[in-house]
Amino acid sequence: MICGLAAGAWLGAAEAPTKLVTLGISPFIISLAMVAGVFVARWTVPTIMKGTEYIFIDLRAKPHLIVWAILAGALWAVANTLTVFAIRDVGLSIAFPLWNTNCLLGLFWGWFFFRELRGAGKKAQAKVLGGAVGIVIGAVLLAYASAAAPLVASSQSAAGVLSALGAGLLWGTMYIPYRKAYLSGMNPLSFVTVFTVGEFGTVAALALVFRGGLHPVLTDLTAARPALFWLFLGGFCWVLGDLFQQYAAKYIGIGRGIPLSNTNQLWGLAWGALVFGELAGRGSAAQVMVVTGSVVMILGALAISQAEAPATEHAAWSEAIERECDRYGLDHDEVFRAQAGEDVMADRSHGWRWWDFAIVAAAVGIFVWLAHGTTRPPIEMHPSWIIVLLAATLGLLVAGAVMLWKRTRFS
Repeated sequence: MICGLAAGAWLGAAEAPTKLVTLGISPFIISLAMVAGVFVARWTVPTIMKGTEYIFIDLRAKPHLIVWAILAGALWAVANTLTVFAIRDVGLSIAFPLWNTNCLLGLFWGWFFFRELRGAGKKAQAKVLGGAVGIVIGAVLLAYASAAAPLVASSQSAAGVLSALGAGLLWGTMYIPYRKAYLSGMNPLSFVTVFTVGEFGTVAALALVFRGGLHPVLTDLTAARPALFWLFLGGFCWVLGDLFQQYAAKYIGIGRGIPLSNTNQLWGLAWGALVFGELAGRGSAAQVMVVTGSVVMILGALAISQAEAPATEHAAWSEAIERECDRYGLDHDEVFRAQAGEDVMADRSHGWRWWDFAIVAAAVGIFVWLAHGTTRPPIEMHPSWIIVLLAATLGLLVAGAVMLWKRTRFS
């Protein structure tokens, strides 16, 4: 649960740099730059935590999951690009809750494929279904508020709403490979390392196709050079949030873990409204609907998260694990131990190698090079709120990391 809440904070912070789309930078270029930062971070963070040898041993033991991870990355890349369009057209504080309807799909797929909520009892099921209804109601309120907002043209508003909902659809489907990987005992660090191949390849292809080839893309990247550091930083923050989300999905399932991580809508609202002043100038009715819709969706997510899985539901989960083990010839005992948080590969890896330090050094070098010559974006921001939100986000990072290390050693 702590991982789910920490994921919400970091996933919310990661979207703040996408406000640069309001400066005229192409959404495809913003998405490409962010995913490039994600690519760097997804190799660097697991390397720091476990070392590349550990990662590749895990992948060799479960090669069937590699294609699933690449597919999940491709879905993520398209969804992330859609969010940039949504932010451009309806703003961060409105787009966030709309695409967070992904938890509805995550809830359905968890029940349909992985036996989540099977045997949970009427009380737990009522919490989950009630929370789902709350999320839908909140999404409707926010969609109506965006359409009625005086600062957003109606055509732009409709496009932004559809983009945000499309992102939610793709992200919700993306959770199928997540759960499949963790029911097979894969470490989240291994999954995200391959995941990044699918997302970077897909977003690069999107940029090349829709921007007209390599030369226009390079020209756009050169023009956006002063802002690339912020976009790379957003990608790095996204990786931290997604890692927490992966651990939440592993240990409490996608039906519960994803709604918890979807508290990023609260953080998105905070960044959009407090830091960027997105709600200023809009009518009081629109502001009330945005806040009310966000609160209703958060309450729905909390209701889902409080539907604790009883022993009968855990038995259903065990059946799903056994099915995956039988299908792919996995060691049942080892997979169950991994699902319980035990590091079953601790004795197979020899720690960090020289190339691990080279990977980290290269990543640091890239960020230092991008930081050189970076300028402050000409967007009105409130520094005091930035400090407050960053302090809270870092606090959740420390709490989540310490808890994971003590209980699972990042397994």
